[in-house]
Amino acid sequence: MMTLQIVVLTVMMFFIVVTVHEWGHYFFAKRAGILVREFAIGFGPKLFSYKRDETVFTLRLLPLGGYARMAGDDPELDPIQPGQTIAVRLSDEGLVKKIYLDRLDTRRNVVIGEIEWMDIEERMQIRLNVDGETQHLEVDRKADIVTRGQELQVAPKDRQFRSKSVGKRALAIFAGPMMNFVLAFVLFLIYVQVAGVPDENATGVKVSSVVAGTPAAAAGLQEGDIVQSIDGQPVDGDLSKVTTLINASGGQEVQMSVERGGEAVQIPVTPKKVTAEDGREVLQVGIALGQLKRTASFTETFQFAGESFQKGSTAILDALRRLVFERFDINQLAGPVGTLQATGQIASQGIDQMILWTALVSINLGIFNLLPIPMLDGSRLIFLAIEAIRRRPIDPNKEGIVHFVGFALIFLLMIAVTYNDILRIING
Repeated sequence: MMTLQIVVLTVMMFFIVVTVHEWGHYFFAKRAGILVREFAIGFGPKLFSYKRDETVFTLRLLPLGGYARMAGDDPELDPIQPGQTIAVRLSDEGLVKKIYLDRLDTRRNVVIGEIEWMDIEERMQIRLNVDGETQHLEVDRKADIVTRGQELQVAPKDRQFRSKSVGKRALAIFAGPMMNFVLAFVLFLIYVQVAGVPDENATGVKVSSVVAGTPAAAAGLQEGDIVQSIDGQPVDGDLSKVTTLINASGGQEVQMSVERGGEAVQIPVTPKKVTAEDGREVLQVGIALGQLKRTASFTETFQFAGESFQKGSTAILDALRRLVFERFDINQLAGPVGTLQATGQIASQGIDQMILWTALVSINLGIFNLLPIPMLDGSRLIFLAIEAIRRRPIDPNKEGIVHFVGFALIFLLMIAVTYNDILRIING
C-alpha cells in the first residue's frame, strides 16, 4: 500500500508541475490568437485524448515532459499542390468544412475535383475543376483537412505562431517557466500554513525522528518528544545548542529532560562517536531535531514563502553553476527513476514535506527550461531575441535542425541519467 501511495503521489506531482507549465504556454498562446493544436502531458504513444474547441488534450505514455503544439510552429502537413485531386464537403452556407486528401471514393456528400489554385492561409479560397467546370469555393476558417485517418484544422495566417509579434511569441514561450515559479510560490504559501513558522518563544526543540539502532533509540527517546535541557542546561529552542551540549559531554552519559504528553521525563543517553563527512569525529545520539512551530499570520505566510522561494532558487542555481563550471558529475543529476526514489523518501515524511518537495521540483523545472539549450524554452527565447535584433526571422528549417539536435542530446542524457539511477539503487 505504501508503494502504491508513493507511486500515486509521484504521478500527481509530475502531472501538476508539467500541466501548470504547459498551461502557461497554452493560455498565453490562446490570448495571442494562436491556434493550439494539442496540449500533451508526456511523450510517445497516446493513452487518452479528447478534443475541446480547437485543441486536442492528450495523455501520453512516457512521463518525460509535455508540450503545447501551436499552429505554424513546426511543419504540419505535406503541401497540397495544384493538380492534386481532393474531395470537399460543404456546409449549409456553402463554405468548405472538410478537405479530404485520400480515400476519395469512400467519401459521401462531397464534391470531388482537381485543384487549379488554393490558398488556405490568407484568402481562404479554393478553385476546383469539377468535371471540366471551375468552381470557386470559400474555405471556413475552422475547416478540417482529413488524411490518413487524422483531422488537422486549417490555420489561417493570423492564427499561426510565426505570424505574431516577437513580444507575443516570447510571452507564450516564457509563460511556461513563469507558471512553474507561480506554482512554487503558491505551494510555499500552503507549506507555511500547513507546517507553521518557528515559535520564537519556544524553550525546547522537537524530536522529529529517532534512528533505529542508535543510543537515542536504546534509551527510549520517541518522535514528538520535546527536549528542554541537557545535563540541566536549557536548550532555549536552539537546535545548534543541543549539538553543542552533546559534544561537550566527551562521550559520557547525559541526562536529557524531555516533555512527553505534557509531563517531564528524564532520559539518560550515552552519545556515540561517529566520523563526519569532513573526517572529524563527532558525538551523536541518533535523533533528528526540528524547531517548535506556531501558526503563521497572513503577513508571515507571504514573508516566509518569499524567503523559501528565494532560498530554493538560489540553491538550485548554485548547484547548476557548480555542475557547469566546477566539475560535471552525473551523480548530481536524477532522471524519472531517481525522482521516483527521492519522492518516495519524502512522501514518507508527511504531506508538508511533499508540498515543499513539489515546490522545489517546480522551481527546478522552470529554471531548467530557461537554460539556453536547443529545444528548451530558453533557446527559443534566444532565437526570438536574435530575430528582434535582426528585424527579420531566422530560417525555420535551420532553427528546427538546432532544436532537433538539442532534443536528441537531451534524450541521450536522460537515458544515461536513468541508467545511472538504476545502478545507484541496485548498489544501495
